[in-house]
Amino acid sequence: IYSCCYLSRRLNQLSSHDPLWKRHCKKYWLISEEEKSQRNQSWKAIFISTYSDLGRYIRYYATLKKAWDDLEKYLGQRCPRMIGSLKESVREEDLDAVEAQIGCKLPDDYRCSFRIHNGQKLVVPGLMGSMALSNHYRSEDLLDIDTAAGGFQQRLGLKQCLPLTFCIHTGLSQYMALESVEGRNKYEIFYQCPDQMARNPSAIDMFITGTSYLEWFTSYVNKVVTGGYPIIRDQIFRYVHDKECVATTGDITVSVSTSFLPELSSVHPPHYFFTYRIRIEMSKDALPEKACQLDSRYWRITNAKGDVEEVQGPGVVGEFPIISPGRVYEYTSCTTFSTTSGYMEGYYTFHCLYYKDKFFNVTIPRFHMVCPTFKVSTARMVSGDAVVLMLETNHNEYAVDEDEDSTDTDEYEDRRRVLDIPAPSGRCPRHT
Repeated sequence: IYSCCYLSRRLNQLSSHDPLWKRHCKKYWLISEEEKSQRNQSWKAIFISTYSDLGRYIRYYATLKKAWDDLEKYLGQRCPRMIGSLKESVREEDLDAVEAQIGCKLPDDYRCSFRIHNGQKLVVPGLMGSMALSNHYRSEDLLDIDTAAGGFQQRLGLKQCLPLTFCIHTGLSQYMALESVEGRNKYEIFYQCPDQMARNPSAIDMFITGTSYLEWFTSYVNKVVTGGYPIIRDQIFRYVHDKECVATTGDITVSVSTSFLPELSSVHPPHYFFTYRIRIEMSKDALPEKACQLDSRYWRITNAKGDVEEVQGPGVVGEFPIISPGRVYEYTSCTTFSTTSGYMEGYYTFHCLYYKDKFFNVTIPRFHMVCPTFKVSTARMVSGDAVVLMLETNHNEYAVDEDEDSTDTDEYEDRRRVLDIPAPSGRCPRHT
């Protein structure tokens, strides 16, 4: 419209009609009436000046700006100290300088996001989520552009990969492939997973977490702001809760959420590590005499091949919690599979506090654990010979046979309720 207005008087008149530009300002740049008043400019002038600065991002800006706005609003209410870690936007010339430094073009959706916020400071908690088990803690920061450029990879196995996140406790990063090399798709986002069975150090498998920056970032933000991820002690925990994964027995309700831990997992050998968070709650309307104490647990664990393991043990996380009307008890634990998926189910045995000889079982709902899609390294060394293994594994497939079975690891569970988790360092004890 702006270009055509020079060819026709009528189009020139239409192009100066401010309501027309108001619609575009709100649609593409999310300019509010309040911001317009502060600028003291016409809608047309605002659109043109904004386009001159951000025009190359017109396909992405509104989506990413809304995601950032929603995230900031949510964090302001639930995780206020995290707001202070966010960094101001960068300039176009800063992004151009990074491209010149690394010798690769940055995707426009990534550039657009950093025109809004330049990631965050290297602090804890990280914007991209936390995870805590006994002796293992991870919290991922969204890297600013300069730190990301400093970690740009050119080594075999991670050629032309840019880190997006970083955990100062584990060294874990999510990477974005800037070129289609070594079996990766351009702009694919992944966790690296060294092939422990290969002699070649460049043999790196990948757990895929996104197909583009826009999809990766906005889907994460949506999970956060819709309550899909719980907030625990001012941190975002990346537990996923299936709404059907709830079971009620009498006055007691048990619900489960799960998470895959790539930093404790491997494709070769097949070892997939999951953590789960269990919430046990007694209805506030229950009679006082319904108060009870947990005595033991029973698990039935099934992997993707149909192999079943049964586990029984006293208490949970070394504790024997008392449940009374309105009280909630939560804890975290972990398990491993030699297949890419599996599920657990079982029950807790309680005894009544008022009638000590009365015992009853409370159902633990079946909950499934599935590792993300992964890609096997394109450069694996087997018996000294290089072989090419281009393989993308579906969620319902399982890996090669191993002797390792699923393991209920309550003995390694966090000895504190999840709401009181501190930030320990190191790795989970089963891996030390």
